[in-house]
Amino acid sequence: MSMLNNLNEPRHQKAPRAGVKRRRFLQGGFATLAGLSLPEVFDQTSYAARLGKKPSALKIVDIERQTVRLPFRAAPQRAMDREIPHWRWAELVKVTLSGGVEGVGEGLLYYSWGVTSDENVKYAIGRNAAELMWNDDLGAALQMALFDAVGKAGDVPAHRLLGNQLYDTTPLSWWNIDMPTKDMLSECQTAQRLGYKAYKTKGRPWYDLWDQTETCAAAMPEDFKIDMDFNETLLTAKQAIPILQWMDQFPQIDIYESPIPQADALGNAEITKAVRAGVSLHYGTPPAKDVIKLNVCDGFVIGGGATRLMTQAHVAETADMRFWLQLVGTGVTAAFSLHFGAVCKAATWPAVNCHQLYVHDLLKRPIKVKNGYADVPDKPGLGIEIDWDAVMKYSVEKPSARPDPRRMIETTWPDGRRMMTANDGTVNFMLNPARSPGNMPFFEKGVDSRLLPDDGSEQWDQWYQQSRKQGPTMVEQ
Repeated sequence: MSMLNNLNEPRHQKAPRAGVKRRRFLQGGFATLAGLSLPEVFDQTSYAARLGKKPSALKIVDIERQTVRLPFRAAPQRAMDREIPHWRWAELVKVTLSGGVEGVGEGLLYYSWGVTSDENVKYAIGRNAAELMWNDDLGAALQMALFDAVGKAGDVPAHRLLGNQLYDTTPLSWWNIDMPTKDMLSECQTAQRLGYKAYKTKGRPWYDLWDQTETCAAAMPEDFKIDMDFNETLLTAKQAIPILQWMDQFPQIDIYESPIPQADALGNAEITKAVRAGVSLHYGTPPAKDVIKLNVCDGFVIGGGATRLMTQAHVAETADMRFWLQLVGTGVTAAFSLHFGAVCKAATWPAVNCHQLYVHDLLKRPIKVKNGYADVPDKPGLGIEIDWDAVMKYSVEKPSARPDPRRMIETTWPDGRRMMTANDGTVNFMLNPARSPGNMPFFEKGVDSRLLPDDGSEQWDQWYQQSRKQGPTMVEQ
């Protein structure tokens, strides 16, 4: 990761990644934190706003939207079809300015931090793009398109609208939802072959965490790092610490995200103190001031709209806490994330963008990763070319509601226990029960899960209806 604002620095100096515990915040830090002000780029008198004083060129005259349904690659498809098949649907937004410049943005219709609405589009038409682009209420795709358009109009990369460029490369992570050991290993190997040195996945009580960890660690080199997001399923510090300390023995294991409920500040602080690997939490819970005061974790997960993201990044930098950028979508979103990585000093953990899930990332030139890092685009706007042939190929009508096909997950244990979990209309129908004790068995060795095909039998339907009403249900063989 090259520092550009110091010409005396070697051009590829890279910040340490994960595993190193953060330095404790200086004693005078709280007074500093209380007086935080945003960098000049955030103010209406800033460079971006001054650029916006050219209404003849920056007026938004048209906004077009197109839904696409992107197929997953084979291994991710097996996993995503279990719980979140709706990640296939994305929306592209194209903004046209009065000066003729076009900007494009993208967001997942059923996951992005904010989805652009009809009302957002009506509000933006006729207004100055530079004055609107910091408005997070516009949703991911429209805000991204505005940064792309304004950057092109000003003949500068989008990161120059965000702040001073610090890095010319940024670290990226390969991502998958939880999956069986065989698929997890194959995805780690694919990631490594394509230049990645970090892999982020999910730790879940319905898969054998011990087998996943040992198998992948044995096959991957020590400098290939695996980050595990538990989404609070380890429940308590007492239950989490023995498992995480066991995982600590493998140098490939690098960061634990949200091991227990984030609101448990003291429990997370106990874990952070007890384990070797880094501990990360989503920014906001507990409040940042409590995280800093109590040493609750080593770093953050930061994402969302541009204003929220940069505000949180500024706090993390001041508090000497690292973070990874989490902006999820196709290659278009991943490219936008690279621009944030260029200006956020503390964004030294590998960014999570999830564009690797798809057979096509919608870019003419896919983002290349070398030794774990991708180049920050240096062309105006997002600095990418959309593959409009691919957009046309995968274009569909926008669904009237989140697609939620009937499905049921079977979980089995070596002693013969068998559990059925049916989708119930909520997104996290499998995860949410695991976040509270008593709803399903805790982490055990030998456990496995699969999507149980609907064979049309009365038995399948009976299990489905029962589990849909009461959640995970233990059944007899």
